[in-house]
Amino acid sequence: MTSLAPRSDFPLLAGDPDLVYLDSAATSQKPLAVLDAMREFQSRDYANPHRGAYELSVRATQRYHDARARLARFFGVADADACIFTRGTTESLNLVATAWGRANVRSGDEIVVTRAEHHANFVPWQQLALATGARFRIAEPGPDGLVHPDALRALITSRTRVVAFHHVSNVLGDTLPVREIADLAHDAGAIAVCDGAQAAPHLPVRFDELGVDFYAASGHKMCGPMGIGVLLGRRPLLEVMPPYMMGGDMIEFVHDETSSWNTLPHKFEAGTPNVTGAVGLAAAADYLDALGMRAVQTHERSLARTAHERLAALDGITVHGPGPTERSGVVSFTVNDIHPHDLATILDARHICIRAGHHCAQPLMRRLGVAATARASFYVYNDEADVDALLAGVHAARELFGHATV
Repeated sequence: MTSLAPRSDFPLLAGDPDLVYLDSAATSQKPLAVLDAMREFQSRDYANPHRGAYELSVRATQRYHDARARLARFFGVADADACIFTRGTTESLNLVATAWGRANVRSGDEIVVTRAEHHANFVPWQQLALATGARFRIAEPGPDGLVHPDALRALITSRTRVVAFHHVSNVLGDTLPVREIADLAHDAGAIAVCDGAQAAPHLPVRFDELGVDFYAASGHKMCGPMGIGVLLGRRPLLEVMPPYMMGGDMIEFVHDETSSWNTLPHKFEAGTPNVTGAVGLAAAADYLDALGMRAVQTHERSLARTAHERLAALDGITVHGPGPTERSGVVSFTVNDIHPHDLATILDARHICIRAGHHCAQPLMRRLGVAATARASFYVYNDEADVDALLAGVHAARELFGHATV
């Protein structure tokens, strides 16, 4: 299988033909189209938006506005002003936990999360519960290691205020039924908050059809730059939420004793915005849409299925997560008697990049009974030769540690 996107589109990969990059779940490589868009803005239209009456500032403001409109289309959001620019998924989720959570969660209320959450969608809710006296409830995975809607249904009660869950797991690669879980939350009068960091780069996301109240995504995982992301929210909730940060551009009027807030989306975008990042992320949306998000999903799943089947066929290797036909482009595995960090070091010597560790999901690692896993993650620029290289590297590591290679 060839790559979906030509390697030559990505300067870092084109400049290092021996590199096998299998860590796109952590961050993706950037196509030239994104880098060019950012450079073009910086060299032609760069100024502080919203604040100047001169033409250059007006152009910068328009570029920022256009980027928001482009991302709203990419994510299926009819109301572009409900697409809030943040630094990424982590800030987006902290924004909701802080601005909505502290205004609406009280002692005796309940917050439900899954054990499979990234720390960014676990710790903010844990800390909100500690600060307010709410009860923090964790939906456990089943025997297969995966969270099923029934586990959430069993915990959701009339006292539940928040149900927070991932769209796609960064560790196991499973995909949760977002609409079904959102309906469970709403039936109980709770809000549904979805971590979309591992879904937005890899499959079509239509926010207005998912039924969730908030959805968070990061630009750097979807061919865009670091330091930019989005929080997608429902306008009725966003309008009554207090600001997350105070400062310039989120103000309507400052009196001596009180202040009033700007309209959406500005209320949640205090300070000088990252226009360069927004422009780059909009270019990434153009790039991915040109490939087709269904094609992206099909390509990654095919590579992950091949890697899963070949790894699972080896004695002494455990592949964690769903079956080979049910996972996204993430394959987490452990090799008997070889620590994942040692495996990653050996692979690095062969110019193969994987991730090793707890993947910011320590509660899930405890449930899996491991301290860490090795994780290979595939994207549009990977092909079957990269799977071959991964398997050859694993065989080399097993030989080095005295394992049989059959």
